[in-house]
Amino acid sequence: MTIFERYLSLWVALCIVAGVALGHFLPGVFHAIGAMEVAKVNLPVAALIWLMITPMLMKIDFAALAEVGRHWRGIGVTLAVNWAVKPFSMALLGWIFIGYLFRPYLPADQIDSYIAGLILLAAAPCTAMVFVWSNLTKGEPHFTLSQVALNDAIMIVAFAPIVGLLLGLSSIVVPWDTLFLSVVLYIVVPVIIAQLARKRLLAASGEKGLARTLAHIGPASLIALLATLVLLFGFQGEQIIRQPAIIAMLAAPILIQVYFNAGLAYLLNRAAGEAHCVAGPSALIGASNFFELAVAAAISLFGFDSGAALATVVGVLIEVPVMLSVVWIVNRSKGWYERGALRSPDRVSAPVDLP
Repeated sequence: MTIFERYLSLWVALCIVAGVALGHFLPGVFHAIGAMEVAKVNLPVAALIWLMITPMLMKIDFAALAEVGRHWRGIGVTLAVNWAVKPFSMALLGWIFIGYLFRPYLPADQIDSYIAGLILLAAAPCTAMVFVWSNLTKGEPHFTLSQVALNDAIMIVAFAPIVGLLLGLSSIVVPWDTLFLSVVLYIVVPVIIAQLARKRLLAASGEKGLARTLAHIGPASLIALLATLVLLFGFQGEQIIRQPAIIAMLAAPILIQVYFNAGLAYLLNRAAGEAHCVAGPSALIGASNFFELAVAAAISLFGFDSGAALATVVGVLIEVPVMLSVVWIVNRSKGWYERGALRSPDRVSAPVDLP
């Protein structure tokens, strides 16, 4: 993890402050930027999000799906948590906290939008930052790679139906064509671009050349993320100034969601007899979110100044410190985990390095 990545929470906080201040003092500039859109897609933010996502997707080798069978227990646990538990548990937590407990303290016209943002955040499993968390837990890299690749493949077809179902249950009318367009724009197209670029780089200069290129363009993803945050909080600035406690209220269900899903995946892997180097990444993948997609979908569906956009951005704000705390728990509990994990002849005893 680079110094820039290690202090990402600090940069996010500074961008939030900058965005709120700029939005308050320069509202005309942000209104002009907000008007630069085609079919509900803001062009400046779309460009930033593509820049954010594409370098991350270039790291993924979809041929790694062949590794799925080797870690079938961990794969099964992670898939169950990501797709059968996380979106639905977040919807439940959103209804409990935002729709009921905190309702008197929130703007009435944004309640449904906040819940929608939380659902969008939980419905997309993390893709790129998971590699950082996995490395910090000495996770089995082939498992991490194959799980991320499999999640990406599933997300292309499952994200829109799950979100549409849950938003429908929330009594929010969502145009399905817009939702599918978001998936195409922010998953399918970047995946195609990234994989074509990856193939060309590998053909031209091999793995080392790809690694050098990714090292050079990698920081662009985080810079694009930070620039997007400035824009988002610029549009949310007035609302945040009027009601700063809203950040804490939105953070409450997100925090519970992260620790619940991480703990569930960790314990299920232990019961299934998976090695710790598989259980750690499984817990982290099960708990983290593809917040770039969530932010993009929230903007596309509900607009810059919506509660949905703010809810997804709060997810970005707490992602790094919370996931680092999960890494700490996983590492500190390794002895306890290994004393209770069932023995299995095909368990992986130690991580291996990627070629």
